[in-house]
Amino acid sequence: MDAPAPGLGEGPEDPFALHNSASAVLDDQGIIVGWSERAQEHLGYPPEEVLGRPAIDLLFDARDREAVRDALAAYERDRGGSGDLTAMPVLPVLPVLSVLHRSGRRVELGFRARAVVRADSTREWFLVVAPAQEVLQWETDRSVLDGLFRRSPIGLSVHAPDLSILRVNRALARFAQLPAAEVRGRRAGDFLIGPDLETIETRLRRVLETGEPLIFTEQPCRLRSDPGNERVVSVSAFRMEDPSGAVLGVTQLVEDVTDRYRARRRLALLNRASARIGTTLDLDQTTRELADVAVPDLADAVSVDLLEAVARGEETIAESGRDAYGESAGDSGEGGRLVRRMAVHSVVAEALRVMYSAGEVFQFDPRTPQARCLAEQQPILEPVLHSSPGWYFQDPERTRRALGLGAHSLIVVPLTARGVLLGLLSLWRAERPEPFEEDDVRLAEECAARAALCIDNARRYTQQHQAALTLQRSLLPRELPEHSAVEVAHRYLPADPATGVGGDWFDVIPLSGARVALVVGDVVGHGLHAAATMGRLRTAVHTLAGLDYAPDEVLSHLDDLVSRLAEEQEPAEGRSQGQQIVGATCLYAVYDPTSRRCTLARAGHLPPAVVAPDGTVSLPELPEGPPLGLGGLPFESAELELAEGSLLALYTDGLVRARGHDLDEGLERLREALSEAGGSLEETCTAVQEALLPEHPHDDVALLLARTRVLAPEQVASWELPAEPTAAARARALTETTLTGWGLEEMAFTAELVVSELVTNAYRYGGGAPLTLRFIRDRSLICEVSDHSSTAPHLRRARTTDEGGRGLFLVAQLTERWGTRYTRDGKTVWTEFPLTVAVAAATDAGRVTTGPAGSP
Repeated sequence: MDAPAPGLGEGPEDPFALHNSASAVLDDQGIIVGWSERAQEHLGYPPEEVLGRPAIDLLFDARDREAVRDALAAYERDRGGSGDLTAMPVLPVLPVLSVLHRSGRRVELGFRARAVVRADSTREWFLVVAPAQEVLQWETDRSVLDGLFRRSPIGLSVHAPDLSILRVNRALARFAQLPAAEVRGRRAGDFLIGPDLETIETRLRRVLETGEPLIFTEQPCRLRSDPGNERVVSVSAFRMEDPSGAVLGVTQLVEDVTDRYRARRRLALLNRASARIGTTLDLDQTTRELADVAVPDLADAVSVDLLEAVARGEETIAESGRDAYGESAGDSGEGGRLVRRMAVHSVVAEALRVMYSAGEVFQFDPRTPQARCLAEQQPILEPVLHSSPGWYFQDPERTRRALGLGAHSLIVVPLTARGVLLGLLSLWRAERPEPFEEDDVRLAEECAARAALCIDNARRYTQQHQAALTLQRSLLPRELPEHSAVEVAHRYLPADPATGVGGDWFDVIPLSGARVALVVGDVVGHGLHAAATMGRLRTAVHTLAGLDYAPDEVLSHLDDLVSRLAEEQEPAEGRSQGQQIVGATCLYAVYDPTSRRCTLARAGHLPPAVVAPDGTVSLPELPEGPPLGLGGLPFESAELELAEGSLLALYTDGLVRARGHDLDEGLERLREALSEAGGSLEETCTAVQEALLPEHPHDDVALLLARTRVLAPEQVASWELPAEPTAAARARALTETTLTGWGLEEMAFTAELVVSELVTNAYRYGGGAPLTLRFIRDRSLICEVSDHSSTAPHLRRARTTDEGGRGLFLVAQLTERWGTRYTRDGKTVWTEFPLTVAVAAATDAGRVTTGPAGSP
């Protein structure tokens, strides 16, 4: 009877069960009349030593006997003769007593006692004892089990193998909104709806089949009694088995973690907002990122509207005191100001057709929540849109359609950064049944605050980028002049806005003698500094070209200029001098259509590409000078003879280094594009751009194409004149004959006066060497006189007493332009006559008072 049952080594097993406990029987006088084997095991007394002896005298220490008698008397009195110790709510002495072992040591035992009445009306006591530690553990286990079903805040349900409910605790009964007794025998489907029921039953069946427990698995939980209130519960489950291993069912623990889930979801949303909003400095992209973050975790539909001035990257009323239309902040309420819809996003596709589209500009009606939000710069919560009449005034038709799609709740949050109102964020719920709450407003405010800083940064960057781009475009040529020497086309592609404007530039500069200068350059770096430096260099190139310097001399002067600019730059605070280096590369070419010769020099720049008339593409080997700004190093020129119709391609490195190509690969792709291109120069530019450049290059790209022309022999007349007193007369005669042959008889008189002055000066100061007279009939009439002297003529105002000094003044008055260019053998003085005003010039010449011929 006292042997332990197999398989019961765990769990809250009753220590007073017959197979576990020791038992004894006392008569009405307290004499031991029965003794079990387990009693002998616990206390060491064999039956023959205890039977017939008083239990108190034998089993208790003399010091404890009186207390034991009092406890037994109190026990009998309190029990009213029932003898059930476990039914007593409070028992200060029993059921644990210190009993003497046969060896003399104390043994703590727990007691149960029950009175037994015999036929002769005598009463005996049946005692069951167990070690006190086992009794305490069992009582604890019973208390835990009782607490789980009565006092635990976590729901508990016990299911049969068919998943019917055997028992639930009070917490789960409150969650189901039913008394615990009414839940027994029912199924989860009587309380849960839709996919939530399928999820939990599938998981419980898996636990029943596999025995693998379910641990803290979260899932949505919507009750049939309140389907609009979406809750989230954490479910743990384990399989129940009897001692033989037979499956008895499954027990699940259910905890409502809705608040914790929402807090975690809000934190995750804020983390995503921090990571995904503001990845670029582009306003459109930033507002789209804000809309994408808010849907669907916070709202079912969202729109982002910016004040029109902000959307254009301009100053707002708070910054300038006046809006973009000249009205002060007091002229109209904030809600009446123009806004631009920047981004919309929705989980409902039809909603995008109801909302204003991105790019639309409009005003909010002053009665709408959006207008109130702009005016007060405070968030607006409309948990139930049906009770918000102001929402209807913006557009009744759109409102009706939105309500038809289920829109029922709205939050409007201002977008403010650094004290400046930028716009607003509107969030709607339609698919999700629960309305917005105050916690959602705080979350929307946090997202809006983070996004507003990114939007303001993008706006400020847009302002700076637009300023730099405007400066850069104002410094670049808008239209290239038409020229008889070349046919030109160009492309300029600014870098991606994130990179900033660069310092690439190009130019086509008319030179004397029908020549033309072709220029391409690239300033190191990006931003306003690079654009301003580019403007300086382009101006310097124009000045140097006007002085008719040779290409290598032009680069030498530019090198000196860049070095001086670098010296002027003071290190910005916290930056080293090395970060302030001013540098640039440049390619300068001069083409002469009379000789078909092109003279080129480069300073750290890539060589041009030359396409012959037969389509062959070559990259001529040119002396590679150092980049501008290094100082002290020489530049060299090279001369090419180009056939008529040759194509000269000048470019910056952004063209051939785009798309991650290395230089050699980029140059090869340029060769292919130029060789395959045909048709007009504009078509060739487009073909090169499509072949080599991505949609948004990371560096500025300048491309200049020039197709060479050659002046016909009949357009040029040239003579060598001996340095003798008759040279001027000879030159006048040649001038008259030539211009008459060209049909320019009306210009002969004026040209003769100018030629006479220039030839006389060359004869007087040329050192006796032969002179060269040349006429070029182009868009204007060009007259050149060359000699071997390096003395530069200059214009001065002659005094009334001077006999000379009026010759160049006369030349300046009779011609449109004049100047001097130097050659290796001397100089050339040139003049240009506008063909369209030749008669007027000749008439004016007759009214000019002149001095002696040949006056310098």
